[in-house]
Amino acid sequence: MFKSSNRVSLYLVICLVLLCTQSCEKDFTSIDSDVINSDNAINFETSSIEYPIVTHSKIVDPVQSNNLPSFLLGYDNHAIYGESTSSFLGQMVPDQYSPDFGDNVVLDSVVFTIPYFSRGVETSDEDDITYELDSVYGGSPIKLSIYRNNFFLRSFDPYGGFDDTQKYYSNGSLSDLESISQGQLEGELLFEINNFSPNASQINLTEVDTSGVTFVSQKIAPALRFRLDTPDDDYWQNLIFENETDPVLNNENNFKEFFRGLYIKVEGINSEGSMMLLNLASTNTNLTIHYTSDTPITSETDTGSVDEITSYQNDYVINFSGILLNIFDNNFSIDVSSSDEVNGDENIYLKGGEGYVGMVDLFNGTVENEMGDQVDAFDHFKSFFYDDISESPLKLINEAYIEFYVNQDLNLENEPDRIFLYNYEQNTSLIDYFIDQSVSSTTINAKINHLEPLQRVDDDPEGQGIKYKIRITEHLNNIILRDSTNARLGLGVINDIAATSFFSILNEGEEDIELASGTILSHKGTILHGNQSQQEDKRPKIKIYYTEPED
Repeated sequence: MFKSSNRVSLYLVICLVLLCTQSCEKDFTSIDSDVINSDNAINFETSSIEYPIVTHSKIVDPVQSNNLPSFLLGYDNHAIYGESTSSFLGQMVPDQYSPDFGDNVVLDSVVFTIPYFSRGVETSDEDDITYELDSVYGGSPIKLSIYRNNFFLRSFDPYGGFDDTQKYYSNGSLSDLESISQGQLEGELLFEINNFSPNASQINLTEVDTSGVTFVSQKIAPALRFRLDTPDDDYWQNLIFENETDPVLNNENNFKEFFRGLYIKVEGINSEGSMMLLNLASTNTNLTIHYTSDTPITSETDTGSVDEITSYQNDYVINFSGILLNIFDNNFSIDVSSSDEVNGDENIYLKGGEGYVGMVDLFNGTVENEMGDQVDAFDHFKSFFYDDISESPLKLINEAYIEFYVNQDLNLENEPDRIFLYNYEQNTSLIDYFIDQSVSSTTINAKINHLEPLQRVDDDPEGQGIKYKIRITEHLNNIILRDSTNARLGLGVINDIAATSFFSILNEGEEDIELASGTILSHKGTILHGNQSQQEDKRPKIKIYYTEPED
C-alpha cells in the first residue's frame, strides 16, 4: 500500500519547484501561492490542515538503571510531583593487583573523590580557576552516607540466555522476583555528613616539603570529596594492607567478591535538598588510600655495599568499574491510574527518572471531509495525501508539527528545557531526530529543528514556560510514502538530547517497553495541556502545511 514507482516523478517535480522558491517563512502561515514556470505554467497551492491526537499519562515502572552514561545523586522535592531521592551503588577495582606495599606500612589518609560536571569561567594570575557547576540543581543541604556494600553484583543473568547480562533496576531489584535488601546495601558505615551541599570552589591539594613548609601541589576542579578514615580506626589497614599476600587482591573477580563496592545513600533534610549528576568518567573519580612504607635501598661505596632504609609515600587507587547503578526512592503525589487511554486526559504529566511519561496517539478521532461528514482521521489523512488508485502522492508535506502548551495555571518551577517524542512501540527516536543536523557544543542547542527548546515568557531563561514545538514532518512522510506504521508515541522530559539510548522497564507484561537514558537521568517535571484541556486553543494537535498542484 502507498508504494509506487510513478509517485517519484511528481514528488521530484514538486521538490525542484520548492527548491527554486526559498521565500517561505520558518513558521508557515495559511496562504496560497502560485509558482510559475517560464515555459509551462504550473500552479501550486500551499495550505494547512489539522488532525486530532489523544494524549494520556502513564507512571513509569522501575527502569533499568545500570550502564547509564551518568548517574544522579541527591534529593528533590518537586512542587507538583513530590519527593524523589536518588542514591548510587557501584563496584570498584584497584589499579594494581598483587600489590607490594613495602614494610612498616602506615596509613596516611583515605580520600573519596567524584568530580562534578563543571566549567572554568575565569583564571587568575596565579592560575586559580573560578568554576561554574553544571548539572547541579538546588542549593539546600542533604544527608549523605557512604557504606561498604555487602551485596554481590553479578555480571550475568543466571535465569537468562548464556550471554545475557544482568539488569539492575531503579527500585534496587534484579527482576520482579529478586531484590537487594537495604541491610545488604548498608554494610559498614564509612562516612556520614548531615549537611552536605555541592561547592563550586577549586580544590587545592597540599603537601609538606622537607623543610616543613606546606605548598599547593595540585589544583583540581570542584568535586564530591571526603576523607573516609578516622584517627583511631584500623579498618583500612586490616582491609587492604593485611591482605597484601591474600588472593583477594590478586585479580578482578576475587577483589569484587571481597570488596563489593560502595553504596552512597542520600536523604533529604526537612523536605529540601539538592540533586547532581556524577562525573564518573573523570580520571579523578576514585578512592585513594595514601600511605607511607619502608623499602631497602642498596648503594655502592668504596668499602662495599650499604643497605639503607628509606621511607616513601605511595597510593593504592581503587576505581569505580563494572556494575554501577542508581536506586530511586519516590514519594509522588500524582495518581494517573485512572488515565483515560481511549478519550485522553485534560493534562499530560511528565516527570523524569522513575516518573511519568505521556502517551500520544496520532490521528485518533474524526475530522470533517469535503462532504461535511465526520470520518476517521487516519483514513482521511491517508486518502488526502496519497492516491491509492494511481499509487502516487497527491500533496507534498512541507512541515508537520505538534505544539504542547505548558499548563501555566499550575505555576510550575524549574521546567525542563527539552522534551522528547519517540516511538513507544519500537523503543527508538523518530526519523526526524536522526536527520536533524542542528548541532551545538551544548546539547540545549542541538536537534532544535525537530525538538524546539521550551519557549518561555519574554525569552527569559528563568521565565515561565509557554510551549514546546515538535516537528514530525518526516515521520508523517514515512507513513504516507513508505507505508510506515502509525505507532503510539511516547513523550518524556530529557536532560540531554543526545542521551537517547533506551533501557528496559520492569513489569511491562508482554510489552518490551524501554525508556531513554536522558529521561531516566532527568529529575525535572512539567505538566502540559492534553487533548481534553478546558482551554481548547491549548490542546495539542497535528498541524500540517502542504503543497499541491492546482488543476
